[in-house]
Amino acid sequence: MKIYIGADHRGFELKEHLKLWLIEEEYEVVDCGNEKYDPEDDFTDFSFAAAEKVQSDPESRGIVICGSGVGVNISANKVKGIRASTGINADEVRHARQHDDLNVLAISSEYSDFQQAKEMIIIFLTTPFKSEERYLRRLDKIRKYESLS
Repeated sequence: MKIYIGADHRGFELKEHLKLWLIEEEYEVVDCGNEKYDPEDDFTDFSFAAAEKVQSDPESRGIVICGSGVGVNISANKVKGIRASTGINADEVRHARQHDDLNVLAISSEYSDFQQAKEMIIIFLTTPFKSEERYLRRLDKIRKYESLS
């Protein structure tokens, strides 16, 4: 599975550690930036980049990181077809994958350490979507609403 990952200056260090770990786990990882620590960068640039890659590669997943996890979540969700959520814990991420077919995981570098982030990512990458009628119906409503704008 291909993983698109991006982070701003507040998430840069965590992204770099997670990227190396994902590569060791034999995932194909594409770094959507930032490629260097820049205290003046904007989370939106890297969140949009990762989300757009996931949009064009539906079998892939995205991981976006900033200090709170909120900014990257908001910006990723502006990309049509993206279903992003800030990971709170592994159980919440499991629920989001099973019920909402989460395709981009937003992580807070200030509220999640490396181990917590790894645990959420493992769940994010291995939990299948429950394609039950009610979940499919809800996602279809989201797609229809997105097509209006």
